[in-house]
Amino acid sequence: MTVSTLFVTAFLIGLSGAMMPGPLLTVTIVESARRGLIAGPLIILGHTLLELALILAIIEGLSVFLSNTGVSSAIALVGGTFLLYLGFTMSRDAIRGTMVMGAVNPDETGLSDKGMHPVIAGVVISLANPYWSIWWATIGLTYLTVSLELGNIGLASFFSGHILADLVWYTLVAAVVAGGRRFISPLVYKYIIIVCGIFLLVLGSYFILVPGTNLLT
Repeated sequence: MTVSTLFVTAFLIGLSGAMMPGPLLTVTIVESARRGLIAGPLIILGHTLLELALILAIIEGLSVFLSNTGVSSAIALVGGTFLLYLGFTMSRDAIRGTMVMGAVNPDETGLSDKGMHPVIAGVVISLANPYWSIWWATIGLTYLTVSLELGNIGLASFFSGHILADLVWYTLVAAVVAGGRRFISPLVYKYIIIVCGIFLLVLGSYFILVPGTNLLT
């Protein structure tokens, strides 16, 4: 596989994964409605930093640890529990009316009074998603093996293609949500947040109820 082919295939596989509904997409929608376009790239920045650290760890031998079925079950339990908590608090705050849509003050430090910084959210939400770890323990590990055969340039080609797919998709999502924010009434926004919260509750329950061993086979 050539460097250019590695880049293109990594981009396409990354894009297909990014377009699937999941917790990162849900949080991007919520944060983009609250903070504007910048939320998308900031969330992906956190996601990118985490994946870069993971790649370095995998190269050092973490792949054996991640491939253990007991570890995958623990990841599913912890991640699912976190998603349940996030979904519950998101829905609760929307129902209570304590989560409101508003513009971002450019003088703010970036820490939301109703949530974590988007960069931190990109890290935490990715870690909370069991499929993220499983993807890297399977597909990601395979791609790393192939890319390393081409040396550092191969690794850079794979990673840049993979991350570019996330950046393109989530920036587009953020732009669409932020652009429509002025047309979304408080009531519509409230129900969007409730739906997102319910989605996280369902997803978290699924992660907990489906044994980790089934996700790796």
